[in-house]
Amino acid sequence: MDKFTKVTGVATPLMRQNVDTDLIIRIERLVDNVGRDGLGPYCFEQIRFRPDGSENPDCLFNQEPYRGAPIILAAENFGCGSSREGAVWALKGMGIKAVIAPYFGDIFNNNCFQNGLLPVALPIHEIEQLADEMKASPGNARVTVDLENCTVVSPTGRVIPFQVDARRQHAMLNGLDDIAQTLSRKGEIEAWQSQDKAARPWVWL
Repeated sequence: MDKFTKVTGVATPLMRQNVDTDLIIRIERLVDNVGRDGLGPYCFEQIRFRPDGSENPDCLFNQEPYRGAPIILAAENFGCGSSREGAVWALKGMGIKAVIAPYFGDIFNNNCFQNGLLPVALPIHEIEQLADEMKASPGNARVTVDLENCTVVSPTGRVIPFQVDARRQHAMLNGLDDIAQTLSRKGEIEAWQSQDKAARPWVWL
């Protein structure tokens, strides 16, 4: 998993409620054999593209300066719906490194931490103000998401704290998914196994 420490960039104000995983990536794309690294072009395709495959000029993701932006601002319940991990893969493939929303679908939230995409929970009024600041100076405005200090810095310099579980913070800062975190304690695990085999050999038959 990629390490996440800090990202600074344009934040797309996708101020929609209940952005579900089907909108993020359609289920058909997950069976098209494009692989997890090939999902980026299909992320949000229902709103990014017209039925004929051409870009939808009304979609913020197709407008400057939001094209290729690494941060999304959203309203409540981002990532709700089905549990497809491909939604996180698609967002990462599109270049998204952090999503800021009031709260997230539970499974989507867990999948983010397993794949190095940071979900940041902030009150809706803070996100609306971030969106207003982005729109006020779209060519120059930048948002910083700092995981080490658990802060979001707005385009006008406001510092907004956020909370994240300490274990998950450590894992993302060091690029560790659950398997990697377990393997980091391999020595302790093997020592316990050796001790337990000596004490209860019948268990290991």
